Amino acid sequence: MNETIDFIYKIIFMGNELFKVLLTLIGERGEGMDVARWVKKAKKGNKEALLHLIMSEKDVYYRLAFSYMRNTHDAMDAMEEMIVTLYEKIGQLKKEEAFYSWSKTILVNVCKQLLHKRGKLVLLEDWSNVDDSELDQAVSSDPYRRSEQQMDIEALLLQVNEHQREAIQLKYFHDLDYQTIADITKVSIGTVKSRIYHGLQTLKNHYRGDVDEQ
Repeated sequence: MNETIDFIYKIIFMGNELFKVLLTLIGERGEGMDVARWVKKAKKGNKEALLHLIMSEKDVYYRLAFSYMRNTHDAMDAMEEMIVTLYEKIGQLKKEEAFYSWSKTILVNVCKQLLHKRGKLVLLEDWSNVDDSELDQAVSSDPYRRSEQQMDIEALLLQVNEHQREAIQLKYFHDLDYQTIADITKVSIGTVKSRIYHGLQTLKNHYRGDVDEQ
């Protein structure tokens, strides 16, 4: 098991060229297969199938982990633990087409567990504790560099409570559906919608107040 995890973990971070080669090889064996079929193959112990599923969403996983962990090293640790969990539990996944929703839920849970162990809070305020040089290095030359507009949005989100903030981030920063957010945060879909609605109302009122003051 450890050898398998080491293999996949190294592949994920060895660069795009190797990734392209692997996808070409995988594609020759089953080009055009949908997610459900890849998952079925992975359940049968096909390492390439699970590798394909993970690599296809590599950037999405990293961005999600980074939004919780706030630095590259911890985000990588979270992804590594997610991979181990996927290998150990993929046989328990009943709906193959729900693989990505399921795996992202696992990743967020791993992030929260790591944060809890290290005594951190899952709050956006953590951005203020990240050294600017570390953040610049973490997001330089990759698609996760924050624009000034995104930084303004993150600052604005400090006006809502942590539950509303998390729901809004997952919905609008990571484009997750309500059911996935409900699974991740362990609440009902109704609660998720309520948190997002009331959070957005608070942000709207706060923004309107800033405009009125100008």
